[in-house]
Amino acid sequence: MLELRDVRVVFDGFHALDGVDLTVADGELRFLIGPNGAGKTTLIDVITGLTRPAAGRVRFGGYDLVGRKEHQIVRLGVGRTFQTSVVFEELTVLENLDLAACFRKPLWSLAGRRRGVSDAVAEALARTGLEPLAGRSAGVLSHGQRQWLEIGMLLAQRPRLLLLDEPVAGMSKDERDRTGQLLTEIADDHTVIVVEHDMEFLRRHASAVTVLHEGRVLVEGSVEQVSADPRVQEVYLGRRPSDAVGK
Repeated sequence: MLELRDVRVVFDGFHALDGVDLTVADGELRFLIGPNGAGKTTLIDVITGLTRPAAGRVRFGGYDLVGRKEHQIVRLGVGRTFQTSVVFEELTVLENLDLAACFRKPLWSLAGRRRGVSDAVAEALARTGLEPLAGRSAGVLSHGQRQWLEIGMLLAQRPRLLLLDEPVAGMSKDERDRTGQLLTEIADDHTVIVVEHDMEFLRRHASAVTVLHEGRVLVEGSVEQVSADPRVQEVYLGRRPSDAVGK
């Protein structure tokens, strides 16, 4: 599904990514973790075309992504969320989803009033649990509901790969639990990469983990393998190798 080889990004002499190799299989729920400045968001920016690497190759579904514009990468089936919410607060939940779903349609088709709810929007409403709030303004949603709406807006675009940047930041425990369930359900028929700092959330929901440190892949594996790695304990979790992760 997704393959990065020797990806390098340099900002004013600083190597934000320094030879990153990453392979993500179709249908995988991959968590991407690491300390601040490790290169996690930069890696997502490279995949989505927001940042062009100085070197390296990025392939998705058989297509080379480096050099393509952001909207072209979206049309290939790559969707992402950002740390800052991008919902339209003055529009309803349904209108936000409908707008997101229309990105593949020709401009002339958007001029008239659309009747009914498209299958893509209906599926996004059902999957995110936002059906009861479809007519409510996005501006009055709780923090967790806004995050689910953003995920729903991605789903309405029918992507193959979802890139989620800290989706549970600022959520309550109940909201985190619901989000974890949602991501597990989405991974049944999508490939999902999650950038996350919440280690408890990761332990409960991740199937595979990649740890970045100083722009490089430090270690990859299952939650248990990564948690037990002394390098991760020292560099990311701030623990001595003899300490047990998860206590």
